[in-house]
Amino acid sequence: MLFLLVSCNSYNKLLKSSDYDYKYEAAKEYYTSGKYERAIVLLDELIVILKGTDKAEEALYMLGMSYYGQGDYETASHYFISYYNNYPRGIYTEEARFYTGKTLYMAVPEPRLDQSSTIKAIQELQMFLEYYPESERKELVHEMLYELQNNLAEKEYESAKLYFNLGPYMGNFSQNSGNNYEACVITAQNAIKDYPYCKQREDLAFLILRAKYEMAIQSVTEKKEDRMRDALDEYYAFKNDYPESKHASEVEKIYRRINKKGGDVLEEKEIED
Repeated sequence: MLFLLVSCNSYNKLLKSSDYDYKYEAAKEYYTSGKYERAIVLLDELIVILKGTDKAEEALYMLGMSYYGQGDYETASHYFISYYNNYPRGIYTEEARFYTGKTLYMAVPEPRLDQSSTIKAIQELQMFLEYYPESERKELVHEMLYELQNNLAEKEYESAKLYFNLGPYMGNFSQNSGNNYEACVITAQNAIKDYPYCKQREDLAFLILRAKYEMAIQSVTEKKEDRMRDALDEYYAFKNDYPESKHASEVEKIYRRINKKGGDVLEEKEIED
């Protein structure tokens, strides 16, 4: 208790001191020992006072790292960005660019929420790789990029599923109007195009097949034949891309239903192919 009392008194005296060199050395000591809260209080004051001096660069970097150590990733990213903008060739520029991307990565929301911060994290990490293509951190950056892209792909997958579950407008397809199955297909196709290595790729492809099948069987007469053919083509494409699919049984059921509902036209096409 006596030690804590002395320690608190010393810290309070330090806060009131006008000896900024002393405060700076104390801030470095707090930072090095992981006492980030105390380091932040001192460095927040010092970065303004030390501006233009040889200590300003290190103070700004330590402040960003202290917020990072505290788990305040949003504030940390602000100071890292400030660092590499003010010191583009600084001692800690590579670290600042890396931690900008990492702090944004650490703060990304779950896929169902707005993903604008995820896009910002991807941009920062990609920028890091452009500046430092041979960095020893490049594998870690690639791993973070993969996870972030999966976040975006997951959001698109959920959107595509929502369209599928909504089904056709007004319960039928008119000749000229769109429908939710079509929106499902477009959303899923765009996700595969934008995120070709995402872990949801197979699920997205299966959703496309299901939507095209539903579009075909619920179609108006004049469009049914073309949509049945399109669904069958999608079946063959899926089988080719995912021969050992986890959705194999459902895929084969769709195939049998296509042939049953498609009639002789689809049977003849299958023979010709």
